[in-house]
Amino acid sequence: MAYPVLLALGAVDAAGYSVIGPVLPALAARLDAGPAVMGALVSAFPLAMLVGFAAAGRLVRLGGLRLTVGLSIGVAATGSVVFALTSSTPALFAARALMGLGSGGLWIAVTLATLAYWPGQEYLCISRIYAAYSVGALLGPSLGALGGVRAPLLAYAALLLVLLPGLRALRSAPDRAVGSDTSAVRTTGFWVAAVAIMLAILAIGALDGVLPLHFAVLLSQTQIGLMYAGVAALIAIGSTLAGHYPPVRVLIIGAAALTVGLTLAGATTFLASWSVALVLLGLGAGLAQTGATGLLLAAVPTEKIVTALIVWSQLGILGYLAGPAVGGLIAEHLGYAALGLLPVAVVAVLLLLAVTARRSGTR
Repeated sequence: MAYPVLLALGAVDAAGYSVIGPVLPALAARLDAGPAVMGALVSAFPLAMLVGFAAAGRLVRLGGLRLTVGLSIGVAATGSVVFALTSSTPALFAARALMGLGSGGLWIAVTLATLAYWPGQEYLCISRIYAAYSVGALLGPSLGALGGVRAPLLAYAALLLVLLPGLRALRSAPDRAVGSDTSAVRTTGFWVAAVAIMLAILAIGALDGVLPLHFAVLLSQTQIGLMYAGVAALIAIGSTLAGHYPPVRVLIIGAAALTVGLTLAGATTFLASWSVALVLLGLGAGLAQTGATGLLLAAVPTEKIVTALIVWSQLGILGYLAGPAVGGLIAEHLGYAALGLLPVAVVAVLLLLAVTARRSGTR
């Protein structure tokens, strides 16, 4: 019974990331704010997630799994309600940070519970958790399509609270060492995989935190929400297709596709061009995510994967922070067409690391 609860937690947690995209144009109009401020607001979520990671790791050990999940749900729901009801810019930043803090707690609790409950089946079970997060990525924009700021955020808070009765199914996690070997994160191969996942998640961050203001020139909030749900489906399709091919190949194709897609989306104001751009961006991000996962599994021995997996996930969240924060500044000062500079810079770092890994003999 615990596993369905963990899947539901993952899906609803992911909706907290993506609910913000369709809401941004209405919020920007209400605050009379540009892409730099809106990008900073979106980045408050992943920044607080990093704090949530550390806090939840300690809380799971001190107070147990149920307490950690319950507090995380309460914090995220409180932030969502405050975000829906406030009209103050500082309060909006604080509310979005609370949502990120709770989300960070949920991610760590769900991940550690999965690793602890099913020893020997970690990869299979975690892959299903990732699938649940993909479903949540569809759910968030669908909530955003409700219109305005209040309705989507209150609906998200309600979904969080609906999960509370399911906590009874979560027994205390077994006393099992999780992530005690840190040597894997010091290898070049690990850092190639880490920068690769940052690239994929950075593109999604720019999509959620910057491009909605650009799309609002022609599209309504509901249309943006439905369009983003379609992109989430494309990400899932790209991720699934990539599993049948070598990770290096799909990462190269994915990086090229998301770079072209992000640049084209920002450089044009035509629906046809946006459609092509979002297809490239969605499929490219999906390919890059799976390629990065494949590189991680190839670079890190099985007995060292737990710590590497957690750190790798945290670095991916840094990509989601940089996408809206840096992307908002770029759009504000250089225009939306310059958003392609974001993935280009990360690809340059990735190439440098890949060359280093090749010279050191890392496979």
